[in-house]
Amino acid sequence: MRLALAFATLIGLAPASFASDGFNVVIPARPGVPVIINGVDASYGVVEGEFGLGKGVNNQPTVYGGRYVDVVPNVGHYYPSLGQRPGYGRLEIEPPPNRPLPQPAASYHESWSAHSALLPATSPPEVPAYPPPVIMAPPMGGDFGHRNKQQPTPKRFPN
Repeated sequence: MRLALAFATLIGLAPASFASDGFNVVIPARPGVPVIINGVDASYGVVEGEFGLGKGVNNQPTVYGGRYVDVVPNVGHYYPSLGQRPGYGRLEIEPPPNRPLPQPAASYHESWSAHSALLPATSPPEVPAYPPPVIMAPPMGGDFGHRNKQQPTPKRFPN
C-alpha cells in the first residue's frame, strides 16, 4: 500500500515540476498600459520561455501575437530627451534696413521711496501692550545701611 501511495505521489508531482517550462498569457494590470518585452507589445499575447527576476537564466522569450513598438516616436515635434536635433529651425525674417521705423516711445520715469509717518508733537507716547520688565539697579554709594558702620582699619604687625 505504501508503494502505491508513493508512486501516485510521484505521478501527481511530475506535471507540476514541468509547469514552469510552458507558456504564459500576458494580461496587463491596467487597461491601456502596454506590457513591452524587448520592443514588442505583449499585451494579451502568449510568451514562451523562462524569464523574469526569479529565474537564473538569461534567455530571450518568444512573444506570439504581439506587435512591434517604435521606441522613438515618429512625430513632427522636437523632444530634447531623445537627443535628436529638430528637422528645421525657427523661421526668422530679417526686415529690410530702409523700412519705416515706428515712433519712439514716450519717456517713462517712476521712483519709489519710504519714510516713517510723523507723530503729532502734543500727544504723549503710548504705553506698549507688553512693556519690558523694569530692573532697578542698586543705588551708588552704599545706601543699604552701611553708612553708619565704621570701616575696619588694617592692622599693622611689627617686624
